[in-house]
Amino acid sequence: MLDILIRGGRVIDPETGFDAVADVAITGDRIVAVGHDLGAARQVIDATGLVVAPGFIDIHAHGQSVPADRMQAFDGVTTALELEVGALPVGAWYKRQAQVRRVLNYGTASAWIFARKAVMIGLELQDGEASLTVMGRGADDPRWSVQAANEAEANRIVALTRQGIEEGGLGIGIPNGYAPGAGAKEMSLICDLAAETDTPTYTHIAQMSNIDPKSSIEAYVNLIGLAAATGAHMHICHLNSTSLQDVDRAAKLIAKAQAQGLKITTEAYPYGTGSTIVSAGFFADPAFSQRTGTGYDAIELVTTHRRLRDIDDLLASREADPSALVLWHFLDTEDNAADRALLDISVLYPGGAIASDAMPWTQPDGGLYEGDEWPLGDDKTSHPRSSGTFTRFLRQWVHERQMLPLGEAIAKCSLIPARIVERCAPLFRRKGRLQAGCDADIVIFDLEQVADRATFARMNLPSDGMRHVLVNGQPVISNGTLDLNAAPGRAIRRGDR
Repeated sequence: MLDILIRGGRVIDPETGFDAVADVAITGDRIVAVGHDLGAARQVIDATGLVVAPGFIDIHAHGQSVPADRMQAFDGVTTALELEVGALPVGAWYKRQAQVRRVLNYGTASAWIFARKAVMIGLELQDGEASLTVMGRGADDPRWSVQAANEAEANRIVALTRQGIEEGGLGIGIPNGYAPGAGAKEMSLICDLAAETDTPTYTHIAQMSNIDPKSSIEAYVNLIGLAAATGAHMHICHLNSTSLQDVDRAAKLIAKAQAQGLKITTEAYPYGTGSTIVSAGFFADPAFSQRTGTGYDAIELVTTHRRLRDIDDLLASREADPSALVLWHFLDTEDNAADRALLDISVLYPGGAIASDAMPWTQPDGGLYEGDEWPLGDDKTSHPRSSGTFTRFLRQWVHERQMLPLGEAIAKCSLIPARIVERCAPLFRRKGRLQAGCDADIVIFDLEQVADRATFARMNLPSDGMRHVLVNGQPVISNGTLDLNAAPGRAIRRGDR
């Protein structure tokens, strides 16, 4: 007897193009059949009038906690990966996560920038420490950010990064924008390591500016050059935000590089507002406003919703808490048609993934919240993308504006991110698809009702429309209700099959 039978839904498999009303049979943690008259089951889920699709794979998720998992489950996510920043030591990160009752599948990359901090300023890396917390440490000694490594330092940085890959890291996180001082020699060695180990890099480009020198476009050209020179798979994070007003030019450069056979992929999230730590070095650039086209009043402290006044206010805020999260409103997508068109280019980029860049949940004092409270209270803050990236994409770009077919949209949320990671972790060949033999990571949603609810005033509102979410064959959400006892999430490491 089957464990679960999903009956009568619109089943979509983005790899084969299957799109028809059918049943899906599940035994244990695998899909065993898709079709009709599949037999009896212990549990039957009526999916009449609903879409049945592979669970969404978020390759850019910084939350990595139970509250983050729960919120993302309502957004259709079944696998959440910390890849842009990563972790170090990687083995200790996985060990800590194994002690948490994770709802979603999880994994991490090896953190190049933490290796840099350890080598260049002697920062002590604490086992299992949250990645965004480590990002804020070392702000009082910026050598790791602004200085080029000498040969000995570069070799040690590469060695630490390699150790992270050997411990299971799903590639190399390269948030280059936070350490723009890293030299070409060091970056070429890191990319050599990625090519040698056949693991992707996940890169936040080195500069964000609308004007030369050190423009976003210069950073894209350099990244493409590294892909060509080393053979590394360079995955470009959040095309929508780091390109600023030059999204169209950046997208054309990426397309030309891909047409030449270079291993370059990209992602975007459907918001014109980003989030990071207040101590990010690019905010302190005296020419920040001129180079980015936004003033300091575009930067908002997450926990207090207060907008900064000027650079002095920024410096005081980073001195008080260098790890404090901020919002950066870089595009006005509500009232500016040109800005909205730029966001469209990044979100709809052919072959590009949707990825949230979901931030951790924080408490009123700015500390990370990793507790068991549900629903999350109004005092818990993050970014709306931590709650509603994928449902917002489906609602606005598919249901309302009808800018791409549902099957293509599902691929951007599932198959495309799976393919980005699957060379280094073949297990992903069973994810992002809805076929016999694939993992039973499945979302069942109402396309008429699916929508993000989180706002910048209330970030803690879970999305609507996900009727059922299964992770490894176990229901996490049933009839729109979260199972607080469900913890089927599993670790995914490099080499897993």
